[in-house]
Amino acid sequence: MTLENIMDFMVAVEALKGVNRKTKPVGLDRFENSAEHSWHVTLMALILKGYADPDIDIMKVMTMLLIHDLGEIHVGDTIIYESETEEMKAKEGQGVKDLLSYLGGDVAGELMDLWLEFEAGQTKEAAYAKAIDRIPPLLHNLRGDYCSWKDHGISLDKALGVNQRIEKASPDLWRHIKGLLEDGQARGLFAGGNHEKRS
Repeated sequence: MTLENIMDFMVAVEALKGVNRKTKPVGLDRFENSAEHSWHVTLMALILKGYADPDIDIMKVMTMLLIHDLGEIHVGDTIIYESETEEMKAKEGQGVKDLLSYLGGDVAGELMDLWLEFEAGQTKEAAYAKAIDRIPPLLHNLRGDYCSWKDHGISLDKALGVNQRIEKASPDLWRHIKGLLEDGQARGLFAGGNHEKRS
């Protein structure tokens, strides 16, 4: 792997900055992009590591989160509440593999293994990374003026079901998030909720 290979890779992954997600950052009237999301969840994982398994390898978690959405360069972002097809997941995986081919050798292999580990979500690091990955969009809905839950007809039950993966990594964190979601129902942020005017 040469410096030129690394520079080519860094230019290629900049395309992630052009992939728009389905929520808007709190206080901003534009959609978040996937590169911003990757930075945000990586920082969040570091700050919240005290709520994870004490033996967790936080550098491994942070590396997973920095690369976990690279495949979206090829397939775009999908809302977590909609089912991803096997074809889409295969295309995303191939996209990550293609990007890592700029680096080649052991580095590409190690990063690809981490991407696959994240996707499987079975190790404690992957479970924590996937849990943290869910929190920013929840905060965007709970704290922001734009609410994708209403736009996509998401109910509280659906939000709880999809996001309960947080409990596997951190019961304390899940109790807090669950409380916020239940409060969101009272504020009318979900389909079928009590649609009070938001303050």
